[in-house]
Amino acid sequence: MGRKTHFQKLVSMYVAAPINTIFAPIMEVSEGEAVIEIELSKKYHHSGGGVHGSVYFKMLDDAAFFAANSLEEEVFVLTTSFTTYITRPVATGRMRAVGKVVNRNRTQFIAESIVYDAEGREIGRGNGIFVRGKLPLAEADGYE
Repeated sequence: MGRKTHFQKLVSMYVAAPINTIFAPIMEVSEGEAVIEIELSKKYHHSGGGVHGSVYFKMLDDAAFFAANSLEEEVFVLTTSFTTYITRPVATGRMRAVGKVVNRNRTQFIAESIVYDAEGREIGRGNGIFVRGKLPLAEADGYE
């Protein structure tokens, strides 16, 4: 399978995840990188009127995760740890997360991600460690 086919299958897998019916994200995957965008709405808000931290986490983790899985064609990778920093509140517009693999070795990937608001300002960042799991990608929902 070619790299582009693998990237397209990862996008299909992402869209097929039941959680993403809530967020309706758009994702692009390339070698060691993933970009995800969502349109914000009040359904993502906490009681104070801003986007809940779980949305920041999801965007950051997903971008880093798919950046890592772009380099692994056989199995589904797993997030083993992820640190999130929320640097600016947001309530409306779009969120755009960019994840990149910054290190990889035989057993793990280290990836970083930054999420931006509609004006291109950084609103959060994160980093995580990802390992190869046991589930073959061919058995993952939507990897087709």
